[in-house]
Amino acid sequence: MPSRGSPLRILYRDENIIALEKPPGMLSVPGRGPEKQDSLATRVQAEYPAAKTVHRLDMATSGVIVMALDAEAHRELGRQFEHREVSKKYIAVVHGVVALDGGEVNQPIVKDFDRPPRHKICQQYGREAISRWKVIERENDRTRLALSPITGRSHQLRIHLQSIGHPILGDVLYAPDEVRAMSDRLLLHASELTVTHPQMKQPLTMRSDCPF
Repeated sequence: MPSRGSPLRILYRDENIIALEKPPGMLSVPGRGPEKQDSLATRVQAEYPAAKTVHRLDMATSGVIVMALDAEAHRELGRQFEHREVSKKYIAVVHGVVALDGGEVNQPIVKDFDRPPRHKICQQYGREAISRWKVIERENDRTRLALSPITGRSHQLRIHLQSIGHPILGDVLYAPDEVRAMSDRLLLHASELTVTHPQMKQPLTMRSDCPF
């Protein structure tokens, strides 16, 4: 994670929105307690005081985040995320050789109150969660996947991939010890985000190169 004085990488900026590349290990928004106040949102707001968050990435995940720079953009982008009108693409490296070339996981997710901050699949109380995946490359002990989450539940991709027997390398919450030890970071990156620009009403795609 960059030190407090390090500049963040801006992927796109105009009068209405700003898109940035969140490093792994950085909170999207401030957490509870003084030790968790440093975040992508607070750093952006130090330079752009009107900036407001419309979505988040897990602390361990890197990649594209978009923020609104005015109230109308905040309302419109929030509406797009709520109604699943945005397109999100991720890259992950998972344990094992994935046999099929692609597929979909449709399993509901709920907070695991017995093991916070974990979440879990729960048919009775979980909220709908859908993830699509496609193989990019297979190696001896791992597979690189392109992921498209249809919904946006917390830890969704991590839980869904673990549920089909292919946890993400470096995942300290959902992977067994030997898989955690295969990477010093979670190998999950938000590589592309497409929204409809709140002012121009045209599709806008923001991309971030995968660092692994």
